[in-house]
Amino acid sequence: MLEGYSLIVGFVIALTLLFLLIIKFKWDAYIALLVVALGLGLVSAIPTRELAGIIATGFGNTLAGVGILIGLGIIYGQLLASSGAIEKIAVSMLKAFGVKNSPYALAATATTVAIPVFFDAAFVILNKLVQSLALKTKLSLATLVGILAIGLIVSHSVIIPTPGPLVVADQTGVDIGVFFLYGLLVAVVATLVGGVIYSKIVGGRIPTGQRLADAEKEIAAAADIEQQKEISAWLSYVMLALPIVLILANTLMNNIIFRGNEDAFLPTVFALVGDKNVALLISVIAGIYVLKPYLREKPKVVLNKAFEASGMILLITGAGGAFGSVVQETGLGDQLIAVMQGLNMPALLLAFVFAQILRASLGSATVALITTSSILGPMAGELGVSPVLLGLAICAGGIGLSLPNDSGFWVVSKFGRLSMVETIKVWSIGGFVAGVTALSFIYLLSLASAYMPGL
Repeated sequence: MLEGYSLIVGFVIALTLLFLLIIKFKWDAYIALLVVALGLGLVSAIPTRELAGIIATGFGNTLAGVGILIGLGIIYGQLLASSGAIEKIAVSMLKAFGVKNSPYALAATATTVAIPVFFDAAFVILNKLVQSLALKTKLSLATLVGILAIGLIVSHSVIIPTPGPLVVADQTGVDIGVFFLYGLLVAVVATLVGGVIYSKIVGGRIPTGQRLADAEKEIAAAADIEQQKEISAWLSYVMLALPIVLILANTLMNNIIFRGNEDAFLPTVFALVGDKNVALLISVIAGIYVLKPYLREKPKVVLNKAFEASGMILLITGAGGAFGSVVQETGLGDQLIAVMQGLNMPALLLAFVFAQILRASLGSATVALITTSSILGPMAGELGVSPVLLGLAICAGGIGLSLPNDSGFWVVSKFGRLSMVETIKVWSIGGFVAGVTALSFIYLLSLASAYMPGL
């Protein structure tokens, strides 16, 4: 039975075994994740009789959070692709920014979209756009996937109103408006370095090869099919933005306009239609009817393709959640907290490392931010540091080192068409680079805090 420091060693061994099963022995990720989750649970303090239930619950809870989202997101992406909307957006982006600047346009899109929309939803929605851009620009698919993924996770971890940063702001007792503005500033810098620059360097060494062969064939085949109409650029953007606008409207109504009066009629309505799952469902239904004149295939054929694509992605995502659930039940997080509290290091670095370790071990940026801020947030005065900077350092720690115990790792891997090793290079390490960049910039802000309002 692993406890204390041996539990940390056990977790490292479990991750190593997972890598070996998938990379060396070519196991399917779904099976490997479940086997490693079972093995780690058996050698931990988790009661054997409860282990199977914990794995199943972790699987179910993960899909309860993103299962509907992934299914609807794939359908919506397929509708946008089949109608020519994604291709039209890609062409218009290239005309507006040029091939050379398209990575920066994608980074700006990711940063903006992730503010009102959760990471998984945004990545699924914009995934087809990335594929189309890769074909149009001949830039490496890995480069564009990295820019999109890092841009999204940075905003998700640092910018209000996503749940993690909201809790951090609350626990540190800072003004939400001030935290939003400085969070946005930090996010832009982190995305440029960890997203655009790093992804260009690393992604450029990962050739696209035949990864997009099916997508290229779809576009070529579609060109031979006579469309009833050619979709306009403005309608393409409207349809892409529809779920994002619905989700953002919910945020505005409930967190800003009607804050403190959420039970009123309008915020209640928007709480429903702006829920990420309902917003995508509404968008899918709207897409079926609005995009029907532009579809290159019958709606039923488009939907069937989406159903075929979603099965394995859902299984792997759920298995990643099951592994993460077992890790949490072992008490690894508590052990790491105990170790960190015994270390003597600068407050901002402590906050970053604390959140970073929890992010890597528990597989959830939100859980890492909530846990770290609940412990360190109220101590800002005792630590002698600006509560805003302490909160931002915590958020920076939640950005990177996403490992296979994080369901988001597999969303990026499968949707981005990257191998496990490539996902680690582009996504895991890229996120770490973005996080360290964010922390470095926060230290620069601390040096100039006397001249910065709100710090």
